[in-house]
Amino acid sequence: MPKQVLTDRFCIHAKVALGQLQTDYFDAKKKGLALRVTKDGTRSWTYLFTLGGRRVRMTFGTYPATSLAKAHTRADEAKAALEEGRDPRAVLAKPATLKAIGDDWAEREGAGLRTGEGRKATLARLVYPDLGGRPIGDIRRSDIVRLLDKIEDESGPVMADQTLAFLRRVFNWHASRDDDFRSPIVRGMARTKPRERARARILTDDEIRVVWRVAEGHGAFGRLVRFLLLTGARRTEAAAMPWAELDGAEWTLPGPRNKTKLDLLRTLPKAALAVLGAKPEMATYVFSTDRGATALSGFSKFKREFDRAVFAELRKSDLKAKPLPNFTLHDLRRTARSLMSRAGVPTDHAERVLGHVIGGVRATYDRHDFADEKRAALEKLAALVDRIISGRPTALRLVRVQRDAKGSEADAVSQ
Repeated sequence: MPKQVLTDRFCIHAKVALGQLQTDYFDAKKKGLALRVTKDGTRSWTYLFTLGGRRVRMTFGTYPATSLAKAHTRADEAKAALEEGRDPRAVLAKPATLKAIGDDWAEREGAGLRTGEGRKATLARLVYPDLGGRPIGDIRRSDIVRLLDKIEDESGPVMADQTLAFLRRVFNWHASRDDDFRSPIVRGMARTKPRERARARILTDDEIRVVWRVAEGHGAFGRLVRFLLLTGARRTEAAAMPWAELDGAEWTLPGPRNKTKLDLLRTLPKAALAVLGAKPEMATYVFSTDRGATALSGFSKFKREFDRAVFAELRKSDLKAKPLPNFTLHDLRRTARSLMSRAGVPTDHAERVLGHVIGGVRATYDRHDFADEKRAALEKLAALVDRIISGRPTALRLVRVQRDAKGSEADAVSQ
């Protein structure tokens, strides 16, 4: 173990000792600090110390990226940690970034959550570009407030609150595993109240007609809007649909892409298949802006353009010229569910079309796949949507029908 008064001149020209693959030049002025030189010319800083009766070596950077002066400082920090009874490796470790902690949370905790993948995607899309590279301990409350302001302006207050909830989960998880970390998130940072977040918005018939007309000129996003109304599918389910999930009229949403983690079969009506159109050659995804190479994304931008077009259409119609209040793509799913009830679809069948799990004893004992019932429900939904957009009467009415040869009668529902 040769000792040397380390200078920048020496560090630049240091070479491996004859017959060795690597040589450690220990600093004569800083006990434990050494410049390790390898045959390929790599120069790195190491620090040798004793902890719990064992000799331990740690590395903290390469030369000249980590300067000689910085190496001296790190050696002093390591010595101070030892005098305090702490492990220098933990003290001098590079601070964990928010993204690193978030990825660790996603692997250990998020994977067991039904919405884990969605939360991970939201963090990657809305949080990490601004704060992901920052050490988690350096993130302040004001940083989070500015991030939430940006999300609220671009994607709305509900999205800001969802992101805040995901961040709170990650911060609290990290705080439970770290002695010193304290979450910067406090009460009162949410942008909406719980009662305001509980939505009951469905589109009126007039609004459905306007939305349907506008969708005609908005490419893949417009087709997605129509498809959501005709199927009640979630936006993320439909937008990421590959052609491989379609077999004729049958669309099987696989469990990994379904919120319930169960496969969901929907037999699409002709109107929904018409919205999908023909598969372009070599296409992978159904809804795409590049002939199926990648799935549709960038919903906020498309939605803003769509809303402007809706407003322009409203100005030409008999309706008051004002934007649709609080209209979101998820409202189409809620509207589809309400239209199925209006079309006389039994509640259980409509819920199964949406992919909702029927709980209780039936969830254990009823293993029927309801394929025919779901097909019939979607056909009734498509028929009602067609009547709405064409302006034909849509109210249910009772008619008298002949039930048997004896002349007994019963009520039946007619559209």
